[in-house]
Amino acid sequence: MSDASEGSGQNPWDSSKSSANVRQFTVGKDDDGVRLDRWFKRNLPQIGFAMVSRWARTGQIRVDGKRAKPEDRLATGQVLRVPPGGESHERGPRKRVELTEDEIAQADSMLITQDKAAIALNKPPGLATQGGTGMKNHVDRLLDAFAGEKDPRPRLIHRLDKDTSGVLLVARSPGSAAFFSKRFSGRSAKKIYWALIVGVPEVQDGVIEAPLAKQPGTGGEKMHVDEKDGQPAKTRYRVVDRAGNRAAWVELQPFTGRTHQLRVHMAAIGHPIVGDGKYGGQDAFLTGSISRKMHLHARRLIIDHPDGVPLDVMAELPEHFASSMEQLGFDENDSDARPEEGPGPMPKDLQKKVARQHAKQVRKDMRGERRSRGTDTRPKKKLGKKSTAKFAKGPSGKPAPRRKPATRKPSKGPRR
Repeated sequence: MSDASEGSGQNPWDSSKSSANVRQFTVGKDDDGVRLDRWFKRNLPQIGFAMVSRWARTGQIRVDGKRAKPEDRLATGQVLRVPPGGESHERGPRKRVELTEDEIAQADSMLITQDKAAIALNKPPGLATQGGTGMKNHVDRLLDAFAGEKDPRPRLIHRLDKDTSGVLLVARSPGSAAFFSKRFSGRSAKKIYWALIVGVPEVQDGVIEAPLAKQPGTGGEKMHVDEKDGQPAKTRYRVVDRAGNRAAWVELQPFTGRTHQLRVHMAAIGHPIVGDGKYGGQDAFLTGSISRKMHLHARRLIIDHPDGVPLDVMAELPEHFASSMEQLGFDENDSDARPEEGPGPMPKDLQKKVARQHAKQVRKDMRGERRSRGTDTRPKKKLGKKSTAKFAKGPSGKPAPRRKPATRKPSKGPRR
């Protein structure tokens, strides 16, 4: 709640004491920049939106003595005048979720660091960020483990896929939540992911810039490259090390935050993330003892902090990822997970070629799925490695040159 104070010293939650008197509140720093209607939802939730709108229309709500609209934004130190009454129902402070000892221990095991504004967690793979139908165990449920009886409930700032591990930022107050959200939406937050991918890209350090949209027929559960209707999506990747031609360890830096962006982009260039069967199919799984879990990890996050000193946090690898790194001969010390701006934008004509090729591949996959439900069991055609050069470019900003096909020298005589 904001640093709200009434002239009479009353508690904003206690409507019975203030229902007969005009109330005044001073906007606190946690509510700086928040909309007026949002302020009511945070601090006086027993007053509904309809009543707030009515008061605003009739001039009964005043900010520093002036009429205000529900969409007006408040500033720290402003005095808000609220008329008496208006409670649609009695509601006190929120009720805490009763967590078991095991749930509290689970929450504590994820903690990387915390301060008065933020909580940084290392989310394990297999744990959802938020709940859904029939899903009771998720990060959002566990956040009460980090709040006192009178503290506001911590709030998620962003999300990670259920099978993606790594840094997850949580805000301790509405004010810090607004602060961090602006950094994510303004793309000033720098995120570095580690991933193991199938095969090795021909371009070792490049940018994939291909717009993404929900794939029709999947209920919004799957994304694909869509040049016509997709939203802009840009990813930088850098190959840190390789295990022959079998697999590679890459750093991924998303410059946009589209759903499944890293997974779709890497699959689109023919190098799906190891364990990502959703976008890579059977080609996403390595033979041998390499885990079939997804190998995508939010390694590092650098973001501005309300105190002025940027928050820089790193998350240790989950057990299956660390084991695969060791089996493939990769050393974690070979990467410092350093965020960079990366090469320049991909030329427009190359972007269109990328989208056309990926759309063609998606149509082939969909036809293959339809055949698999019938009697035709012919295997689907795989996306070849040569597609990498079409999607990616090198540090110079130019498309990577294609490799010339090998030519056979003419035979000098008949074979014996």
